[in-house]
Amino acid sequence: MALGGIDLNLLIILEALLEEGNVTRAGVRLGMPQPAVSNALARLRRHYRDELLLRSGNGYDLTPLARSLLPSVQESTRLIGQTFFPRQAGQRPVGDRMFTICLSDYSMTVLGEPLLRRVHDLAPDASIQLRLATRELGDGDRGLLGYDLLIGPMRPVSAGQPEVIMQDRLVYVADPANPRLRDGRLTAEDVAALPHAAARFPDPGSDPAAMALLRRGIAANVVLTTGGWLPLPFLVAGTDLVAAVPERLARRTVAAAGVTIVEPPFGMIELVEAAWWHPLHTTDPALTWLRGIVAEIAASLPPVLSLPGQRPPGGVT
Repeated sequence: MALGGIDLNLLIILEALLEEGNVTRAGVRLGMPQPAVSNALARLRRHYRDELLLRSGNGYDLTPLARSLLPSVQESTRLIGQTFFPRQAGQRPVGDRMFTICLSDYSMTVLGEPLLRRVHDLAPDASIQLRLATRELGDGDRGLLGYDLLIGPMRPVSAGQPEVIMQDRLVYVADPANPRLRDGRLTAEDVAALPHAAARFPDPGSDPAAMALLRRGIAANVVLTTGGWLPLPFLVAGTDLVAAVPERLARRTVAAAGVTIVEPPFGMIELVEAAWWHPLHTTDPALTWLRGIVAEIAASLPPVLSLPGQRPPGGVT
């Protein structure tokens, strides 16, 4: 099909190239051999008189023109689809899409199951890959480009605009037989004296529990570190260790781990989880839909005890 001498099949290839930012991935997505995609890219380069994709290390970067083209290309393919398939115009823009979401172990624990269930209910042909976030993800465009969504603790990243997904607070978990635990409570002196298990953070300033202690002149005696929050209640069980973990995660694990939740002796320590996505994904209708579902699931989570404007759940462990 051609319009004004332009092969409109190139529009679909152009969209895949701009969204994937990679010739090989665009070919896989379109079911086309890489040489055919490379030939199409060469034709597009001649048409626009622009490289569109520039080799950068082991990958590609979009040129400024390519970035500026993406929204209109996506809108054009959407309108063409509505023109030829009007009955599908009101349907969710998902189909059999495979979504890849990278999450912190906290978000994986509290969002994963309800998110999978909700997407299956609304778009049964779609599927989701949930991957555990690493410290390196979100450090730049290339880290984000391989995922549809990254959800983790709020921190500065060089790409994308973070969107707050949910708030929680940190509580302590301890074995019920901990010798310093009296009437289910720990004092600031107890917390200072006890050995700690802690999740590793990219830098000390991003650890909210450690910073809360330092503000009170307490340096936690951390004797054990893990790659995330989830193992901490199980490592604390049967020991004198204490650990700070998000409340929602604590409430999901305390029964299985055999530990108890202890209120921090110095007030609320807030935790914020945010979502990032590559700027190229901002106008993708399917990913806009997915981000809405994530926000809906996060808003439906049970409230935590002490966040402003929220009532506590029915009891405290």
